Amino acid sequence: MPNQATVLIVDDEQPIADGYAQWLSGEYAVRTAYSGTDALDKLDGDVDILLLDRRMPDISGEEVLDVLNERGLDCRVVLVSAVEPDFDILELGFDAYLEKPVSEPAELRDAVETCLRRSEYDNQMQEFLSLASKKAALESKKSNAELDSSEEYDTLQSELLRLRTELSDTTGALDDQDLRAEFQNNRE
Repeated sequence: MPNQATVLIVDDEQPIADGYAQWLSGEYAVRTAYSGTDALDKLDGDVDILLLDRRMPDISGEEVLDVLNERGLDCRVVLVSAVEPDFDILELGFDAYLEKPVSEPAELRDAVETCLRRSEYDNQMQEFLSLASKKAALESKKSNAELDSSEEYDTLQSELLRLRTELSDTTGALDDQDLRAEFQNNRE
């Protein structure tokens, strides 16, 4: 049964897109698109990860990225390209870059998992900052005695501690994954 994450795979070479879909379909809800135009039709708020070919004949991956931003869609993007990365990638809005050919399912799954962990970290951080802001507001207006006697304040502090631990765990997982990927790339 696919997990809740939805992955949209976009590649103008249908066998490549279908192969990626086969590699990921057991773990994720997978959609495929075989052109930039098709991608724009299938790209919506349900997409968590976009695996995007950079060069396509009708609408390029870079143009799809522009529309993604115009629509205000919030998904992680893995740019998959036969084009060797150059300094121009610094201006593109993506989270990971894979060079074709991607011949190992694990490489593709690792990129998707890393992006999902980054999204989880972002969500945890937003919740943490929101609660920290509420805590600061209360502490600026309430006395220590009022804070000490408040069950709500105790719950808030517990939630902040829980989130701090989750953030630490998520950050550790990201560091391990990023270091492992970097080590493998440098070995090749």
